Amino acid sequence: MKKIAVIYHSGHGHTAHLAQHVVQGAASVAGSAVDLLRAEDLRSQPEALSAYDGLILGSPTYLGGVSGTFKHFMDATGGLWRRQQLVGKLAAGFTVSSLPAGDKQSTLLSLFVFCMQHGMMWVGNPFLPGQHQGVPYDEAVNRLGSWSGLMAQAAHGAPAEAFSPGDLRSAEVFGRNFSEQLQRMSA
Repeated sequence: MKKIAVIYHSGHGHTAHLAQHVVQGAASVAGSAVDLLRAEDLRSQPEALSAYDGLILGSPTYLGGVSGTFKHFMDATGGLWRRQQLVGKLAAGFTVSSLPAGDKQSTLLSLFVFCMQHGMMWVGNPFLPGQHQGVPYDEAVNRLGSWSGLMAQAAHGAPAEAFSPGDLRSAEVFGRNFSEQLQRMSA
C-alpha cells in the first residue's frame, strides 16, 4: 500500500473543496491510501510527512504566492530538509485563485522549488485542455492550461463548492494520475 498525503490550506473553503476532489481521484487507484491533512495542523509535527510515499500540496494563491499559513508550514519542514527525510518522495501541487490567471503559476513554482529543495520528484499535469477537443470550456479538463500543476478558479466571494465542473474533474484526474505515477514508480 502506497501512502499519499494531500496537504492543503484553505482560507475560504475553496482549496479544501478542491483538495477533496484530488483525494477522491488519488484514492481511486488500487494500492493507494490517501490522507487529507491541513497545513496548519502539520506545523508542529512536520516529521509526520516521513511516513508518506507521496505528497500533493495545495494552497490558494494570495497576492502571487502561497498563503502565509502554507508558507509557515513549509518553513516548519527545515528539520526534515537538514535530515533529508523527504528525498525521493513523489510530489505535486495545486492552487486556486479567483481569476483565470491570478498569478497561480508563481504559486506552483513556489511549491515546485520547495519540493526540489527537499529532493522530491515532481509530477505535473499531463492533460491537454479539453476545450481543444470540443468540450465546452466550463466542462473541460485542464481548461486553464497548466502543465506544472493543477490550477482552478473560484470566483471571489463564491461558495466553497462553486467551481466549474471541468475544474472539479481536473482535480480528480490530477489526483488519479499522481497515484498511478506513484504505483508505476514503485513497480
